[in-house]
Amino acid sequence: MAVGLDPRLNPKVKDGRWRVGSVAEEDSARTARERMVQEQIVARGLSDERVLDAMRTVPRHEFIPSASLSKAYVDSPLSIGFGQTISQPYMVAYMSEQLSGFPEGAKVLELGTGSGYQAAVLVKMGFEVHTMERIQELADSARATLDRLGLSPASLNVADGHAGWPSEAPYSAIIATACARSIPTEWVEQVEPRGVIIAPIQRRLGRQMLVRMTKRSAGLDTENLCPVRFVPLVDERGGGRLASALGRLLRRRS
Repeated sequence: MAVGLDPRLNPKVKDGRWRVGSVAEEDSARTARERMVQEQIVARGLSDERVLDAMRTVPRHEFIPSASLSKAYVDSPLSIGFGQTISQPYMVAYMSEQLSGFPEGAKVLELGTGSGYQAAVLVKMGFEVHTMERIQELADSARATLDRLGLSPASLNVADGHAGWPSEAPYSAIIATACARSIPTEWVEQVEPRGVIIAPIQRRLGRQMLVRMTKRSAGLDTENLCPVRFVPLVDERGGGRLASALGRLLRRRS
């Protein structure tokens, strides 16, 4: 079911984002988030309380362009410009729940800040979040929104995510919100033992699979989670230098 803000409340626009100001507007947004959680997330089997609390609390409408206000809480991704999207709420919750085994304070690297919504959810869950975005305009917009909401990550860096962010490694988890053709060795190197990588991976015929990779002493255990559709991870380093030797590290299990 589509869940949006009541357009009759007519929130004001500032800096290309909708601002919910009155008590009625806040109540409308809160009601929309609760319906989103119950109908899109809990109904599909997700139950981690930290995830549900974050999804109930973080105002998704603050992270989308003004033209999409009525679709703020719909069950689908939305365009945020520059060929990028804000992910479907369920997918944000699902990927976040993959990190539910890590305690508050665990260090997480997000690759692909985009609107900042996924980062906000992870911050709300209590993680130390470091996030990367290659598009300066999106990074600036996400930083402003996260700062204003009091959900600032530990760092927000403008850089190509293929190389990770080694200065803050190791990480308990790396979560990628763009699809790679294969996992760069840098990501593997920057995850601590028993840490995880959650990322969409390119498969045959243009299909994508969200995978969970757990770092073991003998390599990586890979679990296929579900088919997905994400924007591609762009390699700006030249030559598309990826991890050709990674295959021998993997012991795939479905």
